[in-house]
Amino acid sequence: MTKEELCTAAMAMLDRAYCPYSHFPVGAALECSDGSVFTGCNIENAGYSPTICAERVAVGKAVSEGHRDFVRIAVAGRSEDFCVPCGVCRQVLQEFAPDIEIICLNRAGESRTFALKELLPYGFDNTWLPK
Repeated sequence: MTKEELCTAAMAMLDRAYCPYSHFPVGAALECSDGSVFTGCNIENAGYSPTICAERVAVGKAVSEGHRDFVRIAVAGRSEDFCVPCGVCRQVLQEFAPDIEIICLNRAGESRTFALKELLPYGFDNTWLPK
């Protein structure tokens, strides 16, 4: 899949977002090493805590289908600035793909690409756990 196709898949998810509280739709498209792509959108809840981000929806769909080897994710929003993953999503991505490429899109479809290590330089992983 090309970068443009992945970004288009993420942008397409914006219309599926359920965001009656923030009015900030987010779409994501996660590419696995075998070329499989899993999409997600944010799903809000009046209790706020149960809200789940688009990135974590895509990761959950992929993992539930047996995929854990992620290479890149596109994250789209309708803001003027680039839509970057929140801290929780960064940590979830760290769990499965510490070297993942993150393509962040703005409402114009312009992109900025980051390595996860740029956005989460000291991510928590199993190397921190006692042996």
